[in-house]
Amino acid sequence: MENNAGGKKDALSPQEEIAKAAILVECDELAKAGVTFVAVHFDGYGDDGATEEVKCFDSEYYAYAEQESLAYDASHLQEHFEALVPFGYENDCGGFGDVVLDVTSRKLTVERNDRFEDYTTTTYEV
Repeated sequence: MENNAGGKKDALSPQEEIAKAAILVECDELAKAGVTFVAVHFDGYGDDGATEEVKCFDSEYYAYAEQESLAYDASHLQEHFEALVPFGYENDCGGFGDVVLDVTSRKLTVERNDRFEDYTTTTYEV
């Protein structure tokens, strides 16, 4: 189920603004190296989570685990990407997603997917 009506309700924190600016300033260098997308994937549950290493791609679109990453070293951006990972994604049933830079359009997107538990109750007389 997709919900694009919401989004981040609050303005970016000063740390997030700094991270965003630091990432966007790299777009020219990334483009020169043939990079079209830079992404970091996060996943967690039960109050424990992990953020993968920043990876670069030269594809027409980004989809987690669908393309091979480039050998381009963007590790200097790791801390900045991690600053944009949504707080609390690992709580309870957890969540997962990606922080993605579209180098060509110079847009950063955060996609967060939250897991939840569901149950059904049936009551009947015997």
